[in-house]
Amino acid sequence: MEYTTLGKTGLRVSVAGLGCGGNSRLGMGAGKSTSEAAQVVRKAMELGVNYFDTAKNYGTEAAVGEAIKGVSRDSVVISTKSTIKVDGDRLTVDQIIGNLDNSLKQLDSDYVDIYMLHGVQPVDYDYALETLAPPLLKEKEKGKFRYLGITETAPGDPTQTMLQRAVQESCWEVAMLAYHMMNQNARAHLFPQMQEKGVGTLLMFVVRNIFSVPGLLEKTISDLVEKGDLPNDLPNMEDPLGFLVHDGGAESILDAAYRFVRHQAGVDVVLFGTGNPDHLQANIDSILRPALPDADVATLHRLFGELTAVGLDRPDNMPRPK
Repeated sequence: MEYTTLGKTGLRVSVAGLGCGGNSRLGMGAGKSTSEAAQVVRKAMELGVNYFDTAKNYGTEAAVGEAIKGVSRDSVVISTKSTIKVDGDRLTVDQIIGNLDNSLKQLDSDYVDIYMLHGVQPVDYDYALETLAPPLLKEKEKGKFRYLGITETAPGDPTQTMLQRAVQESCWEVAMLAYHMMNQNARAHLFPQMQEKGVGTLLMFVVRNIFSVPGLLEKTISDLVEKGDLPNDLPNMEDPLGFLVHDGGAESILDAAYRFVRHQAGVDVVLFGTGNPDHLQANIDSILRPALPDADVATLHRLFGELTAVGLDRPDNMPRPK
């Protein structure tokens, strides 16, 4: 495993981080028990992963808590999150702090390393900054968490307008954002500012349905060509990303997806999710491989660098926020 420093926090984190949400939710999305999900976390720790991202509405906090029992608390870095809206209504300060306290209980920990406001929409950013952040920073002073962070709602804010504001505020020390081969907005509009400000960067949406569901990539490409968002002379419409897989290049499209984001300047942690312990090694191996060939990266930038709102599908089996 390779490790890096998470922005200005000083935390040493594995460059591969286990995301405990998404469609898999450590396997709980497919019916695994809390104890079975905890086994996935333990296996990841055996492979050198020390960063684990969960959230109240993932339903996996207890699994992470069970997994880290018996290990030194400072050997793992844990982030968890609370949404700030339920059914369109903003949560109060007391409700947010109540969620934080419940997360600590679920994780069976005295503190979390990073506490984040989850999926903040642009329209709610001022509320997050002016109403929620100040009292949360007081909870930080009590030792309930070490660093405050914020995450975007990628499908609802594909141009990342909320985070472009948030990175200018010193209270947000860590941010989670969407970035992948066909969703490169952050390359020009966020990463340089995050590096300048020392904001720790966590990537989500690196491998979504567009790269893993058979036929979806081809259909998406065809639709983009029809709309005029992509040229109609792509080298191979039936295998639009096939140019990435070759001797000296990627081993597969998924391998390319992880390697493309991992070596982007400004990226700290690449989050990946799985409910299958056997898949952990393959995902980690891809994240740890060298950068894609320069020519392949240049082609990805040229073809897809201006696209927005592509491949930002919401997880389809996430528990409903309460």
